[in-house]
Amino acid sequence: MLTAWFAALGALSVINMTRAPWAIPVAALITLFLAFSLPPYLTFDPAQSRVPAGFDFHYPALLVHITFGAVAMVAGFLQVWPWFRQHYRHLHARVGRIYVFGGVLPAAAAGLVVGVTSPFGPIARVSHVLLASLWLVSTVMGYRRARARDFEAHRVWMVRSYVLTLSTITNRVWGPVVALVLTPQLDTMFGGSEVALTQAIAGITAWLGWTIPLVAVEWFVRRRRRVAR
Repeated sequence: MLTAWFAALGALSVINMTRAPWAIPVAALITLFLAFSLPPYLTFDPAQSRVPAGFDFHYPALLVHITFGAVAMVAGFLQVWPWFRQHYRHLHARVGRIYVFGGVLPAAAAGLVVGVTSPFGPIARVSHVLLASLWLVSTVMGYRRARARDFEAHRVWMVRSYVLTLSTITNRVWGPVVALVLTPQLDTMFGGSEVALTQAIAGITAWLGWTIPLVAVEWFVRRRRRVAR
């Protein structure tokens, strides 16, 4: 949850171009997450995957999703970091194109495939598909607003996009919390079914991972607009 607030505050500070004390903790979280998550997939060995294969092409789609998602995380961070924007303005558009075309678009498209075939149950599947769809829409809208030179709307849409990019981290934050709450109820609420328990944890975690950060962003955006009036 703290990651969600750091991401929301950090991305929104792009609009104000103020100093960003959030940058170091967010960069550290991204670095730790990638260092932990990427190595098993760099072997290209399906047996090392942390996600069970849902169908024959699941693992290749997962590789595309993870690889380009990592690009989106790093490129997006450079985009929302005020210091980088102030000192390397000439690179902003180039890194932005990398974020859109070399990060989000392929990662979200593959995420739709992975989401539809998720082995973690229907609740998680709906969340993954909706998340990937919103990720695509917000990114395309942000890109189109930039092309139209409506930079205020561009920044807001890209704030939404990047918070959804980081939702894969907040998803991992919620997992242990939800597991601690539900696991003691294995024999009561879930009738002893570990499959039902796992799907419940995965489903709730999947929804909390992106809805709370997105709600936080919308609250900040609306609050800023009210103050500006």
